[in-house]
This record gives sequence, structure tokens and C-alpha cells, in this order.
Amino acid sequence: MQARGIHHLGVAVDDLDAALSTYERLFGAQVEHRATVEGQGVRAVSLRIGDGRVELLEPLGADTPVGRFLAKRGPGMHHVAFDVSDLPAALAELSGAGADLIDEAPREGLFGLEVAFIHPDSVHGVLAEVVSSE
Repeated sequence: MQARGIHHLGVAVDDLDAALSTYERLFGAQVEHRATVEGQGVRAVSLRIGDGRVELLEPLGADTPVGRFLAKRGPGMHHVAFDVSDLPAALAELSGAGADLIDEAPREGLFGLEVAFIHPDSVHGVLAEVVSSE
């Protein structure tokens, strides 16, 4: 699979508004999207920082994926998202190369993106996401 680049870095936070203020103050971040997604158990903000993008994720509760992540590891890097042109083809290639896919098929992610996740055990401890931004 050939990724076009890193789409965004996902960061788990305890307080979305405080984290947003920090990224704006320290790095000149600008809000691209903001949403509460009950089905995924998060409040999220997508930030543009220069040519890059950071996604801040605050759990809606302790029994959500991000809530469990924070309880186990604390705030910090949650995932790396790679931009691909053809998500189903990328998943087939990743699976064929031995990656343990969390999502066998694309699903709707935050901000209307089509996404799929790869288990951290397949990527040396890092949760990876593939995103089709087209």
C-alpha cells in the first residue's frame, strides 16, 4: 500500500477546550471541524497547523474507546492516520501483507471521512488509521 502522506495525528485529551486553547496559543492552530459523535463516544476537533492536521479527541465517558485509552495510558498520542486514494484496495493490500485489521471494511469516521483502523500489534504498538479524504 502506498500512502499519500499522513492525514492527521490523533491526540486523546481529558479536556477538549483546554487542549484546543493550548494548540491555538502554542502552535497557531485553526479549527477546521468540531463535532460531538455520540456513536463513537467522542467530542472532537480537527485542527489545521500549517500544512498539517491534528485531531483532538475527548471521550464522552469512561466506557468508550478513547475513555479506556485515557484510563490506561493517559493523555497523548492516540493514532496516526494515513491518507490513501482507494480505501478498500488499501485494506486488501494491508490484510494481504499480514496486518491485523480492526475494520475489515471502511466505515464512517469523524467529519464525514471514510476510515478503517489497523491493530497496534501490527504497527509496533501504534494504532494506525487509513483515511480516504477524497
